[in-house]
Amino acid sequence: MPRRPSTKRQNASKGSGQLRIIGGEWCSRRLPVADLPGLRPTSDRVRETVFNWLLPYVPGAKVLDCFTGSGSLSLEALSRGAGSATMLEFAAPAAKVLKENLTTLRTDKASVVQTDALIWLSKKADEPFDLVFLDPPFRKGFLEKTCQLLNDNGYVSDQTLVYIEVEKELSPLPIPDHWSLLKTKTAGQLSYHLLQVETPDE
Repeated sequence: MPRRPSTKRQNASKGSGQLRIIGGEWCSRRLPVADLPGLRPTSDRVRETVFNWLLPYVPGAKVLDCFTGSGSLSLEALSRGAGSATMLEFAAPAAKVLKENLTTLRTDKASVVQTDALIWLSKKADEPFDLVFLDPPFRKGFLEKTCQLLNDNGYVSDQTLVYIEVEKELSPLPIPDHWSLLKTKTAGQLSYHLLQVETPDE
């Protein structure tokens, strides 16, 4: 039975082998990455920019990583003081490596859920998250549906920050009207964006 890949770069033939945490408690730690087609961590350069944007917001944050892949974004956030991280990953080998990496880091602040993110988000949230990472597979059309589910099922609320990483040509972003764009940049074939959820006007 075909399985939907959970990673974004569909033209890559191999995983990158490992990721490096670039800041915080685990700075310079290198961790393995599952060897799956298309699975590569968000680059050091992009992560450095993103976490400079997020600097005031990460400490203590409750994080949701919807297409976690290598886990590079969640692990970077945890290293920099995030309070917790829920990491959703469809591919069983990637989820296994993520769990092993959390054991290596001796942290109990994160959980890995092997699941289809769209199915997981279809249930109502117990409470909203402070920070959401969205790095869906490129050119699969997952972003709009994911944003709708986050918005409709209570995973985001006023002031939640949402980071989105997508193919550069996807414009405009298919996001709810009351998500406000704070930052945006491009790097090679991808674009990345930081948004803030605002209370819709009545």
